[in-house]
Amino acid sequence: MAVEYKKIEHWIPLQTKAEKEMLAEFEAGNYTVENPLVKYNAYLINPLSAVVLFRTEEEVAVTVRVKGKTKAADIVHTFPKAKTHILPVLGLYSDYNNTVEITPYRGKTTTIHIEVENVVDQSIIEYVQTTPEYFQDNIMILCPASTDKTVGVDYAGDIRWHLTTLCVFDLKRLKNGNLLFGTDRLIKMPYYMSGLYEMSPTGKIYKEYRIPGAYHHDQFEMPDGNLLCLTEDLTSETVEDMCVLVDRQTGEILKTWDYSKCLTPGEGKGLSYTDEDWFHNNAVWYDEKTHSLTFSGRHVDAMINIDYESGELNWIIGDPETWPEHMQKYFFKPIGNNFEWQYEQHACVITPNGDVMCFDNHHNATKVEERKVPAYNNYSRGVRYRINTEDMTIEQVWQYGKERGAEFFSPYICNVEYYNEGHYMVHSGGIAYDKDGKPSEALGAFAIMAGGSQSSITVELVNDTKMYEMKVHGNFYRAEKMKLYSEGNNLEMGEGTILGYLSETKEFETGIPAEACGQLLPETCNARVEEEFDKFTFFCRFMKGDLAMMLLEQGDEVHRYYISTTAVPSKAMCCGSFLDTDDRNTRTCVTKTGLKGTYDIRVIIEDKKYETGIQITC
Repeated sequence: MAVEYKKIEHWIPLQTKAEKEMLAEFEAGNYTVENPLVKYNAYLINPLSAVVLFRTEEEVAVTVRVKGKTKAADIVHTFPKAKTHILPVLGLYSDYNNTVEITPYRGKTTTIHIEVENVVDQSIIEYVQTTPEYFQDNIMILCPASTDKTVGVDYAGDIRWHLTTLCVFDLKRLKNGNLLFGTDRLIKMPYYMSGLYEMSPTGKIYKEYRIPGAYHHDQFEMPDGNLLCLTEDLTSETVEDMCVLVDRQTGEILKTWDYSKCLTPGEGKGLSYTDEDWFHNNAVWYDEKTHSLTFSGRHVDAMINIDYESGELNWIIGDPETWPEHMQKYFFKPIGNNFEWQYEQHACVITPNGDVMCFDNHHNATKVEERKVPAYNNYSRGVRYRINTEDMTIEQVWQYGKERGAEFFSPYICNVEYYNEGHYMVHSGGIAYDKDGKPSEALGAFAIMAGGSQSSITVELVNDTKMYEMKVHGNFYRAEKMKLYSEGNNLEMGEGTILGYLSETKEFETGIPAEACGQLLPETCNARVEEEFDKFTFFCRFMKGDLAMMLLEQGDEVHRYYISTTAVPSKAMCCGSFLDTDDRNTRTCVTKTGLKGTYDIRVIIEDKKYETGIQITC
């Protein structure tokens, strides 16, 4: 058969099966603290974790200690009283015979060993500069922006947490201790994902929140637990210009904000602007004090703040150049010394006193083509602005990064974190060099394709003293510092749930005249189909400029999906994880929403209609 077919199982049923088998083995045995059941990588996607199961005659608290390569690298957690103990073990080393100590309160310690193969590339860590006294048992988690998957790094530079599946964009810890992360299920190129996973640090997925318009870049937990999620309308002509509020329990979309209601697309153009990606929303923040939302728009070089209820525009932080006169009232007037605007920023944060922080990528350093600053002479930085919304003034009160010049320059991605007054993190995750070693004018994903290299530098400062710096090979979307264990539920038993829905995939209304040739797709197309329970993806290689369309046919019922085979330069690629090194290769994702029955997949190339021999049942 010329077209390969593969069924992709969702992680939740796979994990449920593995968990049921683990619990059945536990029930069938007599496992004690001296002789526990140990299940390595119990949830299939975190090979630096395990689950230890045993029973005690009395209710007792139990402490688990994963021994570090140094004493300061120990990771320790005490679990509450119980008779049945199902305990996650987090923070194992790769390529190492790990020692784990299990100690009941006032009881005897049992030592077990968990041998872990070489499951992650430790060599991506170039250095970590800090002290164990400062960093303690925290882990710095780096989120994917390229082909590297998620890693968590301890104070000594050792990788202690890792996901083998390609969950992308930002990872955040929820108030209940679980993690919230973009899924690994692509809906539309280049990086629009099915939604969000809520998961245990072991990798167990409790919920998938499917988002009708797909998920990208960022999410935020509201005070009531509901979730803000960045999205778009997949049937429109624009992208990355909407936000939705998701019901935490049901996955229902409770509220939608469309930025074209408060901004006019095409006004305030930055130098990466396109008609499709006019705003490029890469961050969201909710401020409870002002009941407002702040969004970062890379392609207008601005952070905008809107009223939560009405969606009306409150203010804009950014260079007012290229914005029309009627919008100038929303901008602030700079005061004080050493003030500079941010350009193509990421990761907006509202501090407790109302200041606004972001990562100022400073890409181009202007909104006017003739004044563009080249990468070798540019910089990126974390910056904090103080705003006065009464007199509409803005003052720059802190920055870090400008003094490091091009060494710290990231034209895309990155983030800042506010931990406390004077205590910040600045993550420059998109540093790239051309093959000749010069700072790249291309975004990291494209620099690599041209033979260049990537790196990321993450810094923490306390009162302007650098307390931590990590440099790694590769670009990483954001960095997030956290402890592997939390005070919340670190692991709960039971089957996960899939909530929400995916919207119908946009179809092409006009057919392409073509004659059915009765032939299978040529093997040179290297075609394959990957089917999931709610969508499928068609992979195919075409010659550049081919007129191509995928069809779903069921009798007289025809659904048409246009396939672009023309190379289009991208002005933004915040996650290059799904890019193909051969630009002739395409992937077409189609949701099963709105489809019913069994369909033949056929493909038109120029004036011929080819068979694939594959059927999809919806």
